[in-house]
Amino acid sequence: MPSSIMTSEREYIPTTQSDDLKNNEKVNVSLHQVSTELSNSDYDSSTNNLTWLQKIVRFLEVKQEDSTNEKSRSIVETFLYNDDLRPVEKERRTWSWKQYVYFWVAGAFNVNTWQISATGLQLGLNYWQTWICVWVGYTFVSVFLVLGSRVGNIYHIAFPISSRIAFGTYFSVWIILNRVVMACVWMSTLSYLGGVCVQLMLKSIFGNNLNTRIHDTISDKNLTNFEFLSFMLFWIVFLPFLWVPPHKLRYVFAVKSAITPFAAFGFLIWTLCKAKGHLALGSLSDSNTTTISKATLAWSVIRSIMSALDNFSTLILNAPDFARFGKSSKSSVYSQLIAIPILYAVISLIGILSASAAYTIYGVNYWSPLDILSRYLDHYTSGNRAGVFLISFAFAFDQLGANLSGNAIPAGTDMTALLPKFINIRRGAYICTCISLAICPWDLMSSSSTFTTALSAYAVFLSAIAGVIFADYFIVRKGYINIYHCYSNKPGSYYMYNKWGTNWRAVVAYLFGIAPNFAGFLGSVNVVVPMGAMKVYYLNYFIGYLVAAITYVVLVYFWPIDGVPEGSKLFDFTNWVGHEEWVEVEEFGLQRAAFEMYGEVELKERQLDSLEEGVN
Repeated sequence: MPSSIMTSEREYIPTTQSDDLKNNEKVNVSLHQVSTELSNSDYDSSTNNLTWLQKIVRFLEVKQEDSTNEKSRSIVETFLYNDDLRPVEKERRTWSWKQYVYFWVAGAFNVNTWQISATGLQLGLNYWQTWICVWVGYTFVSVFLVLGSRVGNIYHIAFPISSRIAFGTYFSVWIILNRVVMACVWMSTLSYLGGVCVQLMLKSIFGNNLNTRIHDTISDKNLTNFEFLSFMLFWIVFLPFLWVPPHKLRYVFAVKSAITPFAAFGFLIWTLCKAKGHLALGSLSDSNTTTISKATLAWSVIRSIMSALDNFSTLILNAPDFARFGKSSKSSVYSQLIAIPILYAVISLIGILSASAAYTIYGVNYWSPLDILSRYLDHYTSGNRAGVFLISFAFAFDQLGANLSGNAIPAGTDMTALLPKFINIRRGAYICTCISLAICPWDLMSSSSTFTTALSAYAVFLSAIAGVIFADYFIVRKGYINIYHCYSNKPGSYYMYNKWGTNWRAVVAYLFGIAPNFAGFLGSVNVVVPMGAMKVYYLNYFIGYLVAAITYVVLVYFWPIDGVPEGSKLFDFTNWVGHEEWVEVEEFGLQRAAFEMYGEVELKERQLDSLEEGVN
């Protein structure tokens, strides 16, 4: 299988993946020399002769630890390679299958999962139909997520780097921006849910009429002063957690994994007791006389299944961000493939049963557990107040942890790929949190239909990206990646494609993946479109993913790309396993510097010279 390394004339010649990474002992012969030459570069680290503006810029720069000298690197240099996006070395690859299970335990038990599971009930399905849809939906999720995480697991690279492979070194910026925008939206949404938990906590302490006692001056029908106050309180409490380095947040996630399941099961038992064990086992339609046709029922089933995929569209895309920490090539495969459907089915069943029990009490189909808790405060007894406060506190802490793991840290990671000269993971997380204030989640969360419509809209764009990445890695490249090229913009680099650093085949396939769903997307925002377009839109993730993947494969068939296994045909998968190789990336910074500075030919000559000198 070919790989490409540069000669001293900056031309690329074929070699093998083993030459690139496995035989590190050969490369290490000259690594000390590389480090010495780079550190002796002509650079004055003093700031005495700088202008005040240059001093400010120097102060704002992110200090790169994994650097071979003290030079203030350019924006392009830090974009190509920086500390936060370097491949994960063995010391930091500490996730076994257990860690992935714990990760999804912490991720599954949150208010948002309850709301997604209740989508089927809102569409007219009964409890068992809804639960089957949950199982099917999250089984698809686990498959897509494992496929998306493979490149990160094997080559230890994050999503911002893996996106360069299919879309090109520079066009990947647009792909990363899509993920950043989604992280900001979800940050705002989960913060608002945390704010609702704060509302319940305050009401349980200061009175159920606290929202009316605080004078309302906001004209938005979906927001009051009290609700905005609670939202800001949660937001302010959340800020200090962003300062903690990601690897030290494991204690937060451990506590979250411990207390949230107890709160969830406690809430279910409490609700069942209040309903005296009675459940609404049929459809929870507000009108008991309403029946739906078989066609409507079928589309309700499809939309309920798709809600799980829409909910996971962001995590499927940036799966390499957490798969790169896997200890082995199987660490992130079977654990996630099995754990995700089971865990999300369990928490969804709690949500379904709670909504069904609450329906027998109040006659209303509540899609959020927080709405049910709010009704408990209608009877303002000491027991109800204590129960609502404790469960709301656990749910608020759950939203905080979910925001850290699912939005703040991924957004910070992505932003390090956009402007790493000035942004690291911590700064990116704070920027994402500040942007979340400019979004209006109270309008997004006003109803289940609005919420699921928004999720579908996001999936239109993200599914097409995921489809292209899947086709490029599994079908076109058959698992072969040269990670040196992932961090290079030299002419001839596999993932530069051209001087614009853009793979036009991937861009065209991406647009084709969006096109079938776009009419339905317009219909979702109240533009009049044919019903057929809406039905296509209801299948948005599958349509976008498959159309983009097929289009990309067809384009590569007629316009081949470099960096694929030597001698392999596009649809020949007989030696697929042999092309995908687990790599070790110890001292990758120096190895990459040698690759960029000398190229393989000159580097080998230096190695031979060093060996000969040693013999003499």
